Amino acid sequence: MLIRKRRGWELPDSTATSEAAFRDRRRLLQGLAAGPILMAAGLGNISAWAADADPSAGLYPAKRNDRYMLDRPLTDEKYPTTYNNFYEFGQDKTIWREAQALKVRPWTIKIDAMVEKPLTLDIDDLLKKVGLEERLYRHRCVEGWSFTVPWTGFPMKALLDIAKPLGSTKYVRMETFMDPATAPEQNKFFYPWPYTEGLTMAEAGNELTFLVTGMYGKPVPKQDGAPLRLAVPWKYGFKSVKSIVRFEFTDKRPKSYWEALQASEYGFWANVNPEVPHPRWSQATERVLGTDERRPTLMWNGYGEFVADMYKGLEKERLFV
Repeated sequence: MLIRKRRGWELPDSTATSEAAFRDRRRLLQGLAAGPILMAAGLGNISAWAADADPSAGLYPAKRNDRYMLDRPLTDEKYPTTYNNFYEFGQDKTIWREAQALKVRPWTIKIDAMVEKPLTLDIDDLLKKVGLEERLYRHRCVEGWSFTVPWTGFPMKALLDIAKPLGSTKYVRMETFMDPATAPEQNKFFYPWPYTEGLTMAEAGNELTFLVTGMYGKPVPKQDGAPLRLAVPWKYGFKSVKSIVRFEFTDKRPKSYWEALQASEYGFWANVNPEVPHPRWSQATERVLGTDERRPTLMWNGYGEFVADMYKGLEKERLFV
């Protein structure tokens, strides 16, 4: 008889919010949120908003994958969708209003460099090639705050299967959009635009590595990285690049946006470790969005059983921050 041993970070089934209750609350919050979003976007009527709606909306909600569970309640939707970093639009945390200027259709994704055959895919064509699922993940920002969220998307492994990288490929470099007319901060020449990030091929193929297209049972909002972003939950949040337009496969380690901007504070790996402080603050605890709670930070953000083996033999690397 197969006996499943519960992982230390999993909630008992009896304490998890029921699916029905979660869906009902989600529909209520969606209705409440519609009004202020319409006003903030300066739209005169609902039909104008619908014209800019995501055509993939019918794919949501997706079936939840129960392999990935939480040790704490889900964060109320209003916090991850209104407290954001999106430096293309500004540096304050209420950037969600400005981010509505981002046009997410048409949206194409380039896959190139060390692959069998470079290609460019429309986002909706890509979604037809992959199966969407919902996963509950923790998200830990390097700034010391955290939330838990139901992402919808697909494993990055599915994109690797489409891309067919060459055997000599060591890294994948991801790049976000570049449109200074839409994103005013991109007009500032002293920032290394466009925003870029990178993973090793082992990290890209890890089962936790997730390409996000939705959250809370609907398409991911613009301020949270529409129409395609990365989620690597064992790493600090700045690794989870938003609004991706390119996957470049390479044999050279990419330099990320933050590494190019301030290498002494932000490195390539950025794995969560409570014992290694950021040069300007501790990482021992985290502030949970929407609460007054501070929780101890977990090594690898609690995902060590999935990822720790990838870093054996790299003790001399600056793995954290």
